[in-house]
Amino acid sequence: MLYRTVVSSAIRATAAPTRLNAQRQTALGARAYSTDKPKSGGNGLLFAALAGLGVAGGIYYNSSSTTAVKPAAKPVAAATEVKAAFSPKEFKAFKLKEVQEINHNTSVFRFDLPEDSTSGLHVASCVITRYPITKKDGTPGYIIRPYTPTSDENAQGYVDFIVKKYPDGKMSKHFHDLKVGDELEIKGPIPKLQWEENKFNNVGLIAGGTGITPMLQIIRKVLNHSEGRDKTKITLVFANQTEEDILLKEELDKYAKAHPDQIKIHYLLDRPADKWTGGKGFVTKEIVQQYMPGPNEPNTLVAVCGPDKMVELISGAKAKDKSQGEIGGILKELGYTSENVFKF
Repeated sequence: MLYRTVVSSAIRATAAPTRLNAQRQTALGARAYSTDKPKSGGNGLLFAALAGLGVAGGIYYNSSSTTAVKPAAKPVAAATEVKAAFSPKEFKAFKLKEVQEINHNTSVFRFDLPEDSTSGLHVASCVITRYPITKKDGTPGYIIRPYTPTSDENAQGYVDFIVKKYPDGKMSKHFHDLKVGDELEIKGPIPKLQWEENKFNNVGLIAGGTGITPMLQIIRKVLNHSEGRDKTKITLVFANQTEEDILLKEELDKYAKAHPDQIKIHYLLDRPADKWTGGKGFVTKEIVQQYMPGPNEPNTLVAVCGPDKMVELISGAKAKDKSQGEIGGILKELGYTSENVFKF
């Protein structure tokens, strides 16, 4: 069963399965500015991997977000040698085990892995998913999209994705059409940002909606899997439309409570309810100046992930080949450079 709280898999890593908490505090719904399409992400290597696969249709990131699914099998200790279920060289088919609806257009999808294996993903990376189609000319082809698994990287025996269904999203629609027992082909990992312990003194994370996915990978890596070795300080600005759209709020809040000297979290809502006491509006120049490490501070990084328009406004768009591209937007105006900015 999908479990009740998002935190146990990442913080307590217990093995007993329970039900996913779909209440407001752990609402795992839409991305910020949810009328926008999913964020284009990845890097040059990812684009090259996609381009070489003969994709039928356009390529874009439809990133899923970090799951609220508690381990159905025992997570593996970091020092334990286990097999990687995914392969970066070939697609493999994995059966859908369970689906948990989060809201009207977002669900958690759990796929079975061999009991003695993990996904093999590292921070920060994604996978490529595909399903076969017949193209307009009658020839066979595939719809291929990258997604970020949302289960803990050390979880053994399963992998989870949170997927929001978009009206024109071919792969997201395919996810939501899958039935338990159906298979999905997956290939990976595809690296994004290679994380190194204590490489940065301070890291600022700016996320919109399901753009929280790679940010949570980093947060978990620093606070959960380094056994206290990684002293990197983290500030997260997380933008959404409504409180119900905030993904994994319970897990994030527990990290902030457990590590008050190492992580600060600031929520922004575009359409807050009257009772909301957090931040309001969009990510602005003033928000960046207030919360992000400055461009002249040593050993810092600002990472951005969210809808295309949001990323373009904050850091400049990625290049057409999905590489980082030039720094633009608010961060360029404030003096940041490619040396201290990363776009997922």
